[in-house]
Formats: sequence, C-alpha cells, structure tokens
Amino acid sequence: MKKFIGLMGVAVLVVAAACNRTSSERQTILDAADAMGGRDKVAAIKTLTIQGEGDAPNVGQNTMPDGELPNWKVTQFTRTIDLQHHRMRMQQVRTAQFLYAAANTQRQAQGLDGDVAFNIVADGKATRASESAMRDRRIEMLHHPLVIVRTVLDDPQVKISGLRTAGDQTVVEIETGKDEHVTLAIDNATKLPSRMTSMSYNANLGDVAIDTAFDDYETVDGVKLPKRITTKIDRYPQFDVHVTRNILDADVGDLAAPESARTATVPPSVAPVTVTAMPVAKGIWWLAGSGNHRSVVFEFDDHLVLFEVPVNQARSKAVIDKARTLSPKPLTQVIVSHHHFDHSGGLRVAVAEGLTVITYKDNIPFFKELLARKHSIVPDELALHPQEARFVAVDDSLNLKDNSMEVQLYHLLDNPREGTNLFAYVPRDRILVQADLYDSTWQFHHWGENVINNIEQIRKLKVDKQVPVHGEIQSYAEMVKTIRSAPKN
Repeated sequence: MKKFIGLMGVAVLVVAAACNRTSSERQTILDAADAMGGRDKVAAIKTLTIQGEGDAPNVGQNTMPDGELPNWKVTQFTRTIDLQHHRMRMQQVRTAQFLYAAANTQRQAQGLDGDVAFNIVADGKATRASESAMRDRRIEMLHHPLVIVRTVLDDPQVKISGLRTAGDQTVVEIETGKDEHVTLAIDNATKLPSRMTSMSYNANLGDVAIDTAFDDYETVDGVKLPKRITTKIDRYPQFDVHVTRNILDADVGDLAAPESARTATVPPSVAPVTVTAMPVAKGIWWLAGSGNHRSVVFEFDDHLVLFEVPVNQARSKAVIDKARTLSPKPLTQVIVSHHHFDHSGGLRVAVAEGLTVITYKDNIPFFKELLARKHSIVPDELALHPQEARFVAVDDSLNLKDNSMEVQLYHLLDNPREGTNLFAYVPRDRILVQADLYDSTWQFHHWGENVINNIEQIRKLKVDKQVPVHGEIQSYAEMVKTIRSAPKN
C-alpha cells in the first residue's frame, strides 16, 4: 500500500512539473522580454508614446501600375498606447508630395478603445468607425514589440505555436483570443523582435500580408524600443516611421472613447449603395446615387457598354445590375478608365459577371495580376464563381461604332498624374465622358491644362457637355472656366 501511494506521489509530481514547464514557444517570448529590459520591467509599463516623422505612400494611386507610389510626407506623428486598458490614439500631420486636387496638408486623429474605433474630426467631435477599422487598428497596435510581448506576458491563455528557425531568426505564431493571429520573428543574436506579419483583406488585392519591421533599437528607461518602424502591404510600402522619441509612462490623459462614439451605432464596413440612372442623351445614361463615383451606360444596336466599375464589388455589382434594367439588350462590355484602385475596384466582379474589359494596354498585365490574386479571407464573386477574363487592349485610340452609337476612346497623353487613362467622346452629342480628368468639386486642377490640350489640340474634339465619374455634369465651357479660375497652389 505504501509503495502504491509512493508511486502515485511521483506521478503527481511529474504531471505538476509538466504543467509548470514553460513551452519552447513561450520561452522564446520570455527571452525577448528579457532582452528588451526584463520581464518585470516590461510588464510594469503602463503607457508608450511614439513621436516621429516618416513617409506614407498612397497604394493604388501611382501614375503607372508599376510606377513609384505617390507619397504623403508625415511631419508630425504621435501614437499613444495605454497598455493596461488596450487603448490607442494616433495623431498626424501629412503633406502631399504629389499633385493633389484637395488641400495638400491634412490633420488626422484616430482612436481605439478596446472594441471601439473612432475618428476625431477638425472640430473635436468623435465619430464611431466601422468594425473593419476596429480590427485593423487592433492589429496596428499589436504590430509593436512592446505591445505583442506585453500581450503574451499579461495573458497566459494566448496561444503560441509553430516554433521554427528562418535564417538568423526564430519565428512563432501568436493567437490572442480576439481572432487576431500574428507571426513574430525574433533575431537570434539579440533576442529582440525583428518583424511581425499578419494577414488582412484588401478589396483590390485580396489576401494581403501586413508586414512590419523593427530596426535601430534604443534604450529608454532601461527598455529597448525600435526607432525605425516600417510597414508594407505585400510588396507595397505603407508607412515608414523614423521615431524621434520613445516615451514610457508619461501622463497621456484619458484615452477612452468619448461617450458619443462609444454609444453610437457601428457604421457598416461597406457603405450602403444606391444607384440612380439619369438619361443624358439618346442611349446614354449617367449612373449616380450614393458616393462620388459614377458610371455611364452606352446603348448600341444589340448590346450595352458600361463605362467604369468603381470603388468595390458592392458598388460595381449594383451598377451592373442597374445597367441591365435600362434595356433588354445584354450588357457585354465594360470600359475601365485606368488602374487606380477606386476606379478598378469592380474589375473582379465585372469579370465574374462575364463582361469583356476594354482598357488601355498597359493596364492589362496589372489587371491580370489583380484577377489572379487569392481572395479567401473574404471570398468575392470571382472567387466564388471563377471566370476567364477577356480583354480588349486600347493603344492610342479605339472607335466603338454601329448604327445606334459611336463612342471614341482616347488615351490621355503626357499627363503628369494619369498614365493609363482612357476618356470617351460621343461625336453625335459632343459629350465627353471622363474619370479623374476633372471634378467640379476639386479645389485644385493641377493637370487641367493638360486635359484641355488633349481635348482641343491633340484630339481636336468639339465638346458641349462633360459627363464625369467624379462630380456633376456640366457644360464644357463651365469645365474650362473652373479649371482656369482655380488657385494654382
């Protein structure tokens, strides 16, 4: 009997030791905490304030699909994190380093309080942000060495798995229990976090890796923190922050969401879509409605052609459905004016709906890449209903003509902002149909004279009316007057 009890005691001790033994994965994070300054010191930090400046390239808005991204220069950047209450505020001032139609300098303020994301506008009022914005900001907050290590130290239920070696780094997978999954890489020599990656969804790019690299660590109050934080969306640079000050445990005030934002209804991640159809000439309709992205339908003898599938799948699917109510003739083709994400956002649903895509020739390789990308996080229509894409490539010009309609397509030449843009002209009605050439609501018209030169001198078109994707329908004379009377800076 004594022997049996003795064996039972040994078994209990073995089980207890196994339960208390730290896994290799968790030990990796503990080692990182020690390298950063010590587990106790890291665990005791209440707030982190990051001040700096940097570059924030504008993904999806380059002049050519493979060209350099236009850049926002961020001159004042502050991110404040309350580690105890899972709160964050971000404030920045950024200035466009490219031709921009609105105010060149912008001030932005955003917040996160647990599961509440909010924005603070110029008058100080806080407005609730969408659930997708909340998820993005929670991941953004996690993408810092101090935050991710503290998350593991604070919560023993955080799951750590997938321990492996990749070159000179040790890699683990971390799941926080909030449906947040990140991959953390730790430098084998310094034991400091070197980069983090998480998967997200982008309407144009589909499944994307958000990758943040940490460099140039400094010691602040005995804790090592990075002075360079660089984030990419797949291969595209998103934000490169040069930290001028890391501040620990400063009095950051109350970062809680204002009551007006906390109690507000959460707006949808994708805004509701309404589409209206207004005839502008025989066989031509302007599809407007919610938002400032419009489309145009042309009616030929035996088919319809759509100009522009903008914004995203929701907008473009509603536009396609509306176009099909305008005539019993089938909708067979869509003209995609250029590659900018807000104008090609409906490309994939257009292909899923069986439409042939007419576009400038240099867009096609990029469009094929977009169509081939994986959309598994949020399966879109093309992922659910695969179709083979059909393209009609336009070089300098293309004439679509039958007995009912003639639409001339022209490549916009020598424009400083639009490298792949097609605009349309209907000679019967002297109508110009265009996207991003002109918007009656723009503050500046930096490339307006180039547009006028393309229309009047290069193409020698006689235009009476312009029907836009952005802005309102106007006479061509009004358009020219607005361009030439606008401020130059």
